[in-house]
Amino acid sequence: MDKENPLIRLNHEIVNCKRCPRLVEWRETVAAQKKKAYLEWDYWGKPVPGFGDIHGRIMVIGLAPGAHGSNRTGRMFTGDASGDFLYPALHKAGFANQPSSLSLEDGLTLKHLFITATCRCAPPKNKPVQQEIENCREYLIRESRLMTNLQGIVALGSIAFHESLSLLASTYGHDFNPKPRFTHGGLYFSDQSASPWLLASYHPSRQNTQTGRLTESMFSNIWMTASGLLK
Repeated sequence: MDKENPLIRLNHEIVNCKRCPRLVEWRETVAAQKKKAYLEWDYWGKPVPGFGDIHGRIMVIGLAPGAHGSNRTGRMFTGDASGDFLYPALHKAGFANQPSSLSLEDGLTLKHLFITATCRCAPPKNKPVQQEIENCREYLIRESRLMTNLQGIVALGSIAFHESLSLLASTYGHDFNPKPRFTHGGLYFSDQSASPWLLASYHPSRQNTQTGRLTESMFSNIWMTASGLLK
């Protein structure tokens, strides 16, 4: 480990985190039992760190690793339906060098953005409890502080949206008043020039994409908007 690199140090802390006993038990149980389709995989089974361009200008915040997606592959939005929807959109908007993400060794690189999550461990039924969200908040704050070129945040889902508001308040001292409500495509600016903008989107979960709540066109517009906001 490069002890002089603050991101590597932070990722080491994240991967070795055991703050949430319920999540530790669940992620390790899933990794041991596996899914029939992935019996040949050596599951990651640990907290998943953020990845991408730490010198980029956009932070993308999701909910949590999928049990058989990121908890299996070790990289955010890799190897599940959410990633199958996310990465083609990022590629189309020029943020990713390829439209798919299957494993840590697939050659994916991101430009201008860093992808992270509200929680770093796969939660049962994709539902972390509030204390688990709060236990992970420090990592999100520290990642944002390492992003010295940060201009904006894209929040995927309502939980990530509310965590983004907390992040902006704690890191930039900006409290929205009145507090904005989550809405897909909602764009919020601070009256403080140093504070990043916030763009909200439905999460690209299978539930949202297969029901048509989030379409390819709607999602593409999110990333085109984000690209157009970059200075």
